[in-house]
Amino acid sequence: MHGEYKMPGGKLVVMDLALRDGRLADVRLSGDFFLEPDTALPAIDAALEGRPVASDDATLAAAVEAALPAGTMMYGISVEAILVALRRALHEGAHA
Repeated sequence: MHGEYKMPGGKLVVMDLALRDGRLADVRLSGDFFLEPDTALPAIDAALEGRPVASDDATLAAAVEAALPAGTMMYGISVEAILVALRRALHEGAHA
């Protein structure tokens, strides 16, 4: 599944994922945003990997925020934008 979101005043946020047994799998965040440190991107993917598809946004946001390395700087992206791209990917997959 694939979802995209152009954050207002920001950059393109892209989420690719699959579902396995009602859980998020093969989660890959990409786009034209910037994250520092470089370890923040795989930390976000790992935070979402295996989460139940029925998880609410607050739960997913808390998981992402908790996984971010201390001092992470996000340029052109936000946790909210990540969740919009995620929900769009899931919505697209529901209609595929």
